[in-house]
Formats: sequence, structure tokens, C-alpha cells
Amino acid sequence: MTLQHVSSMRPVRIAGLVATLAMGAAAPDALAIAVPPWAQAQVSTPAPEHDARTAAVVLYSETALSIQPNGKIHLLERHVLKILRPEGLPYTVIRADSNSQVRTIRMHAWNIPSSGKPSDVDDRDAVESALIGVLYGNLMDDMRSKLLRVPAVVPGGIVASEVEQELQPYVLADDWVFQGPLAVREAHFSLELPAGWSYRARWINHPESAASTDGPRVLWTLTNLKPIRQEPLMPPWQAIAGRLAISLVPPDGHDQSFESWAEMGRWYSNLTRGRRDSSPQIKQRVAELTASQSTLLQKIQAIAAFVQSDVRYVAIELGIGGLQPHAANDVLMRGYGDCKDKSTLFAAMLKEIGVDAYYVVVNSQRGAISATTPPNLGFNHVIVAVRLPPEARDASLLSVSVHPKLGEIVFFDPTDSYMPFGSLAGPLQAGFGLLVTPDGGELVQLPVLPAIASAVQRTAHFTLDENGTLSGDVQDVTKGDMAALARRQVDLAPQETDRIKSIESMMANSFPTFQITKASIRSLSVHSQPFEWNYRIEVPNYGETSGPIVTLRPRVFGSKSPGFLETNEPRENDVEFEGPRKDTDLFEIALPAGYAVEELPAPFDEDHPYASYHSKTELVGHTLKYTRSFEIKQLTVSAALAPELRDFFRRILNEERQVAVLHRTAAR
Repeated sequence: MTLQHVSSMRPVRIAGLVATLAMGAAAPDALAIAVPPWAQAQVSTPAPEHDARTAAVVLYSETALSIQPNGKIHLLERHVLKILRPEGLPYTVIRADSNSQVRTIRMHAWNIPSSGKPSDVDDRDAVESALIGVLYGNLMDDMRSKLLRVPAVVPGGIVASEVEQELQPYVLADDWVFQGPLAVREAHFSLELPAGWSYRARWINHPESAASTDGPRVLWTLTNLKPIRQEPLMPPWQAIAGRLAISLVPPDGHDQSFESWAEMGRWYSNLTRGRRDSSPQIKQRVAELTASQSTLLQKIQAIAAFVQSDVRYVAIELGIGGLQPHAANDVLMRGYGDCKDKSTLFAAMLKEIGVDAYYVVVNSQRGAISATTPPNLGFNHVIVAVRLPPEARDASLLSVSVHPKLGEIVFFDPTDSYMPFGSLAGPLQAGFGLLVTPDGGELVQLPVLPAIASAVQRTAHFTLDENGTLSGDVQDVTKGDMAALARRQVDLAPQETDRIKSIESMMANSFPTFQITKASIRSLSVHSQPFEWNYRIEVPNYGETSGPIVTLRPRVFGSKSPGFLETNEPRENDVEFEGPRKDTDLFEIALPAGYAVEELPAPFDEDHPYASYHSKTELVGHTLKYTRSFEIKQLTVSAALAPELRDFFRRILNEERQVAVLHRTAAR
């Protein structure tokens, strides 16, 4: 589903998100180029505040919406950027997206160098492609990206662009996104309404700014907007960027925008009416899938596995198809569909066994929609909420919430072929979605699964010989997101010999040399069961010898200390972990005869609201035993706690490097 591309009257365009493209550049016009006054006026203006590493800044930004009495909308966007460093050259690519609701009328851009004559390019120099950045990609749609590269730009130069579009949206709502990765000196938004029309304005992630009027136009002006720094594990831009949500109300009082989530739910319910109707083919397929299942839960699981694995993800989204699912029977007969199609078929099939299911329209990035977000179509994915009959309840179902009217509901993603019924991928947990019921809709928060539901449980038994070679067997049992990742890596391996690449990569980060002598997999296709790797490794020179002393690391491999916070700049954005997780390790190393333990690493115990880490090394008989657990407990950690989190990871890294000291007590 690609709701984000038709969610407002225009798609979001942030210059520079498009990589530098190998497109033909138009030769500069031999005649003098007329630079428009709004662009020429910015040539001598000072740049907004920035540091020495800033690649580009926005000197001027203007968005103008003009509403026609028939509901059509004219959009004019102007931007003036100054390129400061070579890294800013990708911002010379201008992008305009279109679909059945959005028609690009004109594109024009100018290169205004710091010395020399300006040049320009327009629609004739543009390249059109399939829409860039669509989740999963679409087989067929009417969404296109038009790209215009401004040639011969060098640092110190100015790029000005102007894009005109005609819009005829399904929903009369728009977002003015005025904050992005670049500092902005001056930003303007204007709205021109015909007689009798009105609007509602809601500010998101920014203090309210008063509007002014200029005849029929309503105007907002903002200055000196700070950039959003791109950082690892940061929340999505919708959760951070300042924006103004505009809803338009025609004079007939028929509001084509959403005042409440309930209204939006009723709109989507009407859009999907009849799509989940049954058919003889659906009845027959359900009967075949459930014939050998003895319990209601087993029947639900059988249907879920079929829709996940046997219905391919293929998106055909023409016009309203970006929002409206295909009929359930069509999805079944064709054997493919996108997320909303698979959800539709799943709900229709469940109805045949007496189980109700409801659409849940979500954003696949936690934080893009929050409890305070005004009603809008800022979603990009559809899952389902299954109303769980009492006889189907089971402790294995973890993605469960209790609804005040519906009772227990299980959130399930039919598109995620690796996450079994009753589980939910980490990025969806704690996110908000629109639950669509016959009564309308409501914004609900998805559950957070226990950390143990997504885990790597590693058990290894090694022997250290007299020459310092470590060898032994390892068993990795993975669940939840970690199992999904492991299965995906194996499935995507181009050859069977490449399946072990993920294990080899982990070993390469811990040992200068090693050998995996054998490896096997369990439960690759049975997604309701944990996924297992079983392998044997040999590591030469693992014990470092100095005379009668041997040192070795009890934590044999596998680090829990990411380095994403190791920067010279203070963290600006919250840390957003993918999901809860609890990993455990047990490493046993049988020591060679004639050696005794002289020193062991001290135990490590730290417990914070956001994470915990515990480890212990002990001698049991003549075997070194190392145990540890690492848990992510809090999905979001505030930027204010980033230094504390960084220091926590540093202490973990130090613990992982600790060694045990052995000494030889008898001749070898």
C-alpha cells in the first residue's frame, strides 16, 4: 500500500533525497538568461546559521495553494538553495511526483553561479521514471517521478527552482513540511480560497505561528528554521519535522477532510465496502486449508500462513487503487496482492470460520503517527486486528490487546511472511494505527511484545587445546524479529553456500582467522517455531601464550555494543530501537590439562529503564563458563539520555574485551 503518496494533495519533496543521477544536461543558452526576481533577490542575502560541514542551505522557500471553486487546486513551489560544499550537489536534482490526482504542469530551474553567467533548464531537460522510494516497489501504478538536474553547479553557486502542479485530490487536506535536512532562512506558505470556503490549520512539531492576510490570501512566514540532523536510529521525519496540516472545507458543508479519526474510519470503511465478500472459491479454499485442523486457533493459523506465503506481494495501484483494496476473490484467483489486498483476503477467509477481522491502517515506521497527530492519510501499510473468540485464546499469542468493545484482538501482518500469527515485527510495536470498524474508526496503539519474544539464545561448548586452538559446537536459537532476519538472510542467499554468510560475518568481527567446519539449519520454513543455526567452528591461536601464562576472552564472539553513538557531536534526536529484545549467551570452554585459572573477569551487572546487561565468568570443574544476558526494554530513549546510553555501551564493550588468565601448572 502506498498511502503516503496520495495522502495529501501533493507528495513531499525534499531536495537532495535523490542521489546524483546520470542524466543528460542541457547546454547553457547562448542568450542571456532572465533570472526571476524572487530568485535574484536571494543572491545577496546572508545564509542561515550553519556550521563548516554544512553542504547546502535554503535561502528561500515558497509554497502557494490556490483553490478553484470546482475543488481543483493550483500548486506553486519555489526554492532557492545555496550549495556550500561538493556534498551538496545532490540537491541540484529537482523532483516532482505525480499520479492520477497530481499533474505536473511546469518545471524550471536556474543555476546562478557566484561568478559568470546564469543558466537554466526546464521540462524539456527532465527525465521521468517510476516513483522513487516506494515500499516493496509496485508492479503497476500511475505514480511517476519527474527529475530535473541543474547542470554545472559548483560550491558557492545558487540553485533556484519553480514547480507548478494541478491537483484534484480525493481528500482536501495538505501538509506544508517546512523543516528538513537543511537550514532554512525564510519559508512562506500561502492559501487562496474562493468565496464560501474555509480551512483548519494544525501545527505539528512546531509552535503555532499566526497567519496574516493579503486580500483573498492567507499567509504564514517562518524564518531561521534549524535543520534536522540525520542520525542513526532516529525517529522518522514525520515525528520530528515541523509541518502545518491544512484541511479545506467547501461551502456546501460537505467536509472532504477529516475532523476526527472516526470520520476517517467511516470514509475508509465505505471505500472498502463489499471488498471482503465471500465467493465459492474462497469457501472451497478455506475448507481445504482447515479440513485437517482440529482447533479454531489452528484453523486461523493455517489461513494466516496461506495468505502470508502463498499470496505473493505484488502491487497494482492505479488511481484510487493506491487506497482501495481489490476484491478478496480477485486476490485469491490471481494469487497476488499488496498489503491491503492480503488483509482483505485474510479477513474474508476468517469470516468463513466465524472469526471477525478489521483493517488497521498503520505506518511501518514507529512514531510517524502519534497519539496527538491530527487525522490524516500519513500511512503506508495495512494490517489486521482479529477479534479473538474465547476458544482460540492461547498463551503463544503475544500481539494481543484488549479493546473496550471488541474484547481481545490480535494484531497480525499478512504481508510479513516471516512473522507468524500472534507475533508482530518490532517497528510496528507501540506504533499507532487506525482501527476501522463498522462504527467508524479510532486511533489505537499496537502492543509491545515481551523482550524474550525477539531473541538470540546462543549456547556453545568449546575445547581449548594445548596449542591455543579453540574448537566446538554452537547452537543459535532465534525468535521473533531475529528469527525473521535469519530466515530472510537464508532465503535471499543466491546460492546454498552463501547461506552461512551472516554467521561468517559475525565471526570475522571477532577472530582474525577461523573456520566453520559444518553447519545446519532447523525450522527454516516453519515460522511458528524458533529458527536454529547449528555449526562447528575452529579458531587457531585463540589463547595467547606468554611463557607459562595464557590469556583468553571468555566472551568468545558476538558483540552487544553498537557504536552509533560514538560521535563528536551531541545527540539531537531520540534513539529509536527497532523493537524489544533479550539475548542470552552461554559459552563453555574446557581447558587443557596442566593449566589453572589465575584470574577471572569481574561480574558485570547494570540495569536501566531502557536496557540491562548482566555477565558472569566462573570456573566449573576444569571448564570456564561465561554467561550473559542483554535486554532492550525501552523502545525510545530520549536524546537527553544519549550520553548515558553511550557510556553504557562503552562499559559493555570493555566487558566484552576482558580476559581470563591461566597459568601452566605442569609440563605439557
